[in-house]
Amino acid sequence: MREALSGLTVRGRAFLAAGITAIVCGVLLDQSTLSRIGMLLVALPLVTAVVAAWGRYRLALVRHIEPHLTEAGQPAKVELTIANEGRIPTGTLLLEETVPYALGGRPRFVVDRIGFGWRHKLGYQIRSEIRGRFDIGPMRVTVADPFGLVELNRAFQSTVPFTVTPRVIALPPTPLTGNATSSGDSRPRAFLGGSAEDVTVREYRRGDELRRVHWRSSARLGELMVRREEQPWQARATVFLDNRRSVHRGQGASSSFEHAVVVAASVAVHLVEAGYSVRLVTSGGSTPGAASAGGGELNAGWHDREGQADAAALLEALAVVETVQHHRIDASWIGEAGQGGVTVAVLGSLDEEDAGVLRRVRHRTGAALAFSLAVDGWSAVHLAPEQRRPSGVPLLVQHGWKAVELGVGDSVAARWRELGTRGTASGAAAGAAR
Repeated sequence: MREALSGLTVRGRAFLAAGITAIVCGVLLDQSTLSRIGMLLVALPLVTAVVAAWGRYRLALVRHIEPHLTEAGQPAKVELTIANEGRIPTGTLLLEETVPYALGGRPRFVVDRIGFGWRHKLGYQIRSEIRGRFDIGPMRVTVADPFGLVELNRAFQSTVPFTVTPRVIALPPTPLTGNATSSGDSRPRAFLGGSAEDVTVREYRRGDELRRVHWRSSARLGELMVRREEQPWQARATVFLDNRRSVHRGQGASSSFEHAVVVAASVAVHLVEAGYSVRLVTSGGSTPGAASAGGGELNAGWHDREGQADAAALLEALAVVETVQHHRIDASWIGEAGQGGVTVAVLGSLDEEDAGVLRRVRHRTGAALAFSLAVDGWSAVHLAPEQRRPSGVPLLVQHGWKAVELGVGDSVAARWRELGTRGTASGAAAGAAR
């Protein structure tokens, strides 16, 4: 009741003040009619407050975000459905949605009277220039009675998650040299590229179709052999993102780390679309089968190609990755899930202490490719040439990597094409490194 009285509108307070004045004047002037009018004016807001306090408005809210996973800079639409599930019609509703600052201002709506069983649909757009995971809601509702005498504040406690993924740059097809490990059992050898057919053979059995006979093996073994059922081979790739805070420059969305996330996202999506089974790891190591929103440990697992769903899972993991305080790269992930495949690294600045990890990765992978960011270009402080950090490309090439340097304003697609055609170190340099 106290809440209802405190929720009296200007109109309700005016009715109350006018009623009290009419009662006082009626008593002083001995006008019973005026006093009865005053009691009616006083009773109307009080009764309305009682009804509002004890009445149960049963409002339902359903949110729907399309799409629920949006690339940074792209809009998404939020659809709201407000329904009155109670038997008391509502007055005017003032709705205010709670939206994070990064997604824009708080949407406000005014909805007229909603009767029993009625539904009202609303909508607004959200857009973010930065990646991340956000919560839409809760929604605050100001409920007014049909006479506009009382307003009560309510809130829907439910929220809906909304994920903004990094921007993805389309990359051109590029030949990648690496070993493709199979996703099945008993694979005797590896292939280059995306996939191949399992052409292992077995002895002929009664009822086998003659078109499945493998004549070359039959001639070599002296007995009739047939092809086994064709089983897909799956190439594997690891995308490594160096998220050490000490190796990047700049702040916020204009930092070298955010550019590295965009590059990693573009490479991961490109490899999934090319048929690779892709896993994503960071410099903090990996926790198999888990992804940490804190950014310290991230492993999106092996994502076999099943369309856009697997690329979306990788992008969702990259949407929440952050920099960490580690000074050295945790290389425990290198020996996980076998050897071979392709490793694509997106690196910040490097020094000689990272050489051991680079060497281990190169020796345990079929092909090692790297983007080395010229992080000084993202620094807010202008640095003299002698103060700039040396490029990490020579160190990478020395240990057998194919590497290109990526600076501010450089085309990622052009560097990717160059990376696919660039050779590793010369024979003498590679031999010295070994």
